[in-house]
Amino acid sequence: MRQFVLVSYDIADQKRWRKVFKLMKGQGEHVQYSVFLCQLTEIQQAKLKVSLAELIHHGEDQVMFVKIGPVTREKLDKRISTVGREFLPRDLTKFIY
Repeated sequence: MRQFVLVSYDIADQKRWRKVFKLMKGQGEHVQYSVFLCQLTEIQQAKLKVSLAELIHHGEDQVMFVKIGPVTREKLDKRISTVGREFLPRDLTKFIY
């Protein structure tokens, strides 16, 4: 079963940051500077973590995975709240249930 997962990263080196960003662009919706909203199975999450682990410096960088919950008919806007601008996925077709 796929789950919504927020993937956030703090990469100390610009060259490594670009590599992580390029990898993440293929994984989900870019929602903020270093934050992606993804729909991933457990296996996809594990593979993504391995790929990221190969790119980052483990003593300087951090990648955080936050599971929001299963991809269901429940609207995503009921699970994500904001202060300021409203959260609207840029490509709604990625979030069709």
